[in-house]
Amino acid sequence: METQERIKQIVDQNPVVLFMKGTAQFPMCGFSGRAIQVLKACGVDNITTVNVLDDEGIRQGIKEFSNWPTIPQLYVNGEFIGGSDIMMEMYQSGELQQLFAAA
Repeated sequence: METQERIKQIVDQNPVVLFMKGTAQFPMCGFSGRAIQVLKACGVDNITTVNVLDDEGIRQGIKEFSNWPTIPQLYVNGEFIGGSDIMMEMYQSGELQQLFAAA
């Protein structure tokens, strides 16, 4: 249960958290890179990223935490938003920009 508690703490203590492969500066997969690009396009500068490649426990644990099978995963104000595809859809519809404007 320790990993789940660590994940919850990270999500609760940071307004925008992206669990991803790699870092914002060096994404290690296309989906993670696209997620970072979408966040920057929304004007989000203060992104907390967690590189799941550095910690196997987090890599598996985040999938259980969200009940979502893929990475990256975006959390805003403690709420799971979705992965790269959902972020892209929300961005294209303007929904993601509204979410950050409200936050």
